[in-house]
Amino acid sequence: MNGKTNVMVVGGGYAGVMAANRLTRLEDVAVTLVNPRPDFVHRIRLHQMVAGTAQAVFEYREVLAEGVHLVVDTVTRIAPAARTLELSSGGELAYDYLVYAVGSGSADPDVRGAAEFAHPISTLEDAGRLRPILDAAPATAAVTVVGAGPTGIETAAELAEQGRRVTLVCGGELGPYLHARGRRSVARRLAALGVSVVAGPGTRVTDVAADTVVLADGRELPSDVTVWTAGFGVPDLAARSGLTVDAVGRLLTDETLTSVDDDRIVAAGDSAAPSGLPPRMSCQAAMPLGARAADTVLSRIMDERPARFNQVFGAQCISLGRNAGIFQFADKYDEAVWFNIGGRPGAKLKELVCKVVIKHLAEEAHKPGGYKLHLARRGGARQELLRSRPAQAQAGDIEHAP
Repeated sequence: MNGKTNVMVVGGGYAGVMAANRLTRLEDVAVTLVNPRPDFVHRIRLHQMVAGTAQAVFEYREVLAEGVHLVVDTVTRIAPAARTLELSSGGELAYDYLVYAVGSGSADPDVRGAAEFAHPISTLEDAGRLRPILDAAPATAAVTVVGAGPTGIETAAELAEQGRRVTLVCGGELGPYLHARGRRSVARRLAALGVSVVAGPGTRVTDVAADTVVLADGRELPSDVTVWTAGFGVPDLAARSGLTVDAVGRLLTDETLTSVDDDRIVAAGDSAAPSGLPPRMSCQAAMPLGARAADTVLSRIMDERPARFNQVFGAQCISLGRNAGIFQFADKYDEAVWFNIGGRPGAKLKELVCKVVIKHLAEEAHKPGGYKLHLARRGGARQELLRSRPAQAQAGDIEHAP
């Protein structure tokens, strides 16, 4: 042993890097980040990577504090009783505290043919496989993007702006999070780019073949390249390790982000489910969650009571190619309101967000503790949401003693 408190962070995305950087505030804490890749993936630029309009990979030295030890490996199992991590390489790492930040990816599609013929885009490896397929396809090839959340919309717009013939299959409503006014704005921009939007009842995909996408209403759409953005899932590491998870597989925690099973395990990012009421999966949630998780661990090390996770995330920004975008505002309950900023100003705001994300991580690496956004209060909106739930759900809103 090195005489320090050993904190392992599993997952090197937005939440994991923020947590790891912040944990270096205490000199007597040894921080290790375990991640399958040697580089940081700027996930909100993966659709640009596929279209060839931006890079999505950064060296960890650009965003990770020097004091963090990086282990490039995959955790296959957590052993809470022994406080160890089992690695795919066959090794084992011991911890005093663990930050669980494994993120999210594409959910396994249960649509016939999707696993064989559709191409997900949620990970660096997915995007890396799709890029050469698109490069090899002729400009006239029919490209079908399945899923009309932010990733689907952004991918469709980016490819259409590159001159691709794109169809966006919504499986229901275009941009479900958006306010009706914002939805109309997005639809106009997609139409201007030449994207054919297939929305409404009966547009759920039921079959995918090498050159066709079949909808629930019987329509068959030609598709030389099918991009799958419908649905996200989380790794099953927590469940495989015997920890309590929610219906999606996120680690169930209390309001301090501490596992309901073990006060030495704290979760952050898309793989965390505080009180079974997780915020919307996004980088704007991941970084504050990472900072809060780190603060919880540091509080426990210093024998202090951790603060509660107490914020909501009231906006969504979507790029619509390089020349337009939308910044959709929301209320304190994260429900879209009428006001949005679109067009070129919307594009500039989205680009600013992409740059600020890296800036926040880099600044926290150089000055741990400088990040403050997770400390903002939004009038107790989260507590209102928790209190409004049925009594049986509120039973999980517990906090561990320090």
